[in-house]
Amino acid sequence: MSSRHALVETVEDAEALQAELRRLVEADVPGPEQAATVAGFDVAYDTDTDLLAGAVVVLAAPRWELIASATAAGRATFPYVPGLLSFRELPPLLEAWEAVLPQLAAPPDLLVCDGHGIAHPRRFGLACHLGVTVGLPTIGVAKTPFVGEHSAPGPRRGERAPIILDGEAVGAALRTQDGVREVYLSVGHRTNLDSACRWVLDLCPRYRLPETTRAADQLSRTALAEARLTV
Repeated sequence: MSSRHALVETVEDAEALQAELRRLVEADVPGPEQAATVAGFDVAYDTDTDLLAGAVVVLAAPRWELIASATAAGRATFPYVPGLLSFRELPPLLEAWEAVLPQLAAPPDLLVCDGHGIAHPRRFGLACHLGVTVGLPTIGVAKTPFVGEHSAPGPRRGERAPIILDGEAVGAALRTQDGVREVYLSVGHRTNLDSACRWVLDLCPRYRLPETTRAADQLSRTALAEARLTV
């Protein structure tokens, strides 16, 4: 699948590949009952150049302690196009993923992306693209909404409101802490919305964002700063 991704050079090619891979997404199956390890994925961008850095962290339950990590920096190979962000972010993320796997006895039980899954115009955001590529349960957790409409969830931790697109619930606005702004999550692959919400709450014991996202964000920023020094 990575070789096919490398052949994508135009918006038309990318949209066609999204439509093809979308058929592989399993968006309404039970997620993992137990997750001993969870991986977080994030990409940092240099706003002045095409430099970017991807980071993967793996945290272990129950305290979500870091047990493995890897980064990959380079130049963006696909332009910034809303709805096609995975074609820009997936190459460094997959490179970091391949570097982190040898550090582990087994693949993580769950993957968490800083981005969207089926809450996407073509129902195939970054979390879907990553999930079907590596074949593991994946969810997307974003800081801002992308598509659809939703009401505000209640003010207490765990309250949620569906994100509706074309009459279908494609995700949820979830309150992860009392009185704190919600996050926007959707299924990427091999899980369902209820499972996704449950795991995001478990990954947010103290802060608005999952511990996986917080750790991957910090690591990707550090990797980008180091990459800037070499260019």
